[in-house]
Amino acid sequence: MTDADTRDELIEIERQDAARRYVITVDGVQAGIAVFVASPTALTFTHTVVDPAFGGRGIGSRLARFALDDTIARGLRIVPRCPFIAEFVRLHPGYEASVDWP
Repeated sequence: MTDADTRDELIEIERQDAARRYVITVDGVQAGIAVFVASPTALTFTHTVVDPAFGGRGIGSRLARFALDDTIARGLRIVPRCPFIAEFVRLHPGYEASVDWP
């Protein structure tokens, strides 16, 4: 996924299966990651971090939205062990039907 925001930044998000994470970059610089553990039926999100240099710009929310939407598109359940992902799901109840709370 690529996106440009009001600052004309290039934002890209990708899933890196070998590293078991989603990565968001801003203008080619890694800005954050969402780490997961995969099972045949679900992705368990264990850790999300955004570089403080990119804080307060919605980078974490973009990353979470992409990761959760991608998980659902793959027909998998979401298990939010990561506090950030758990809070994102609570604030966006549209994901609730796809969540298995730990």
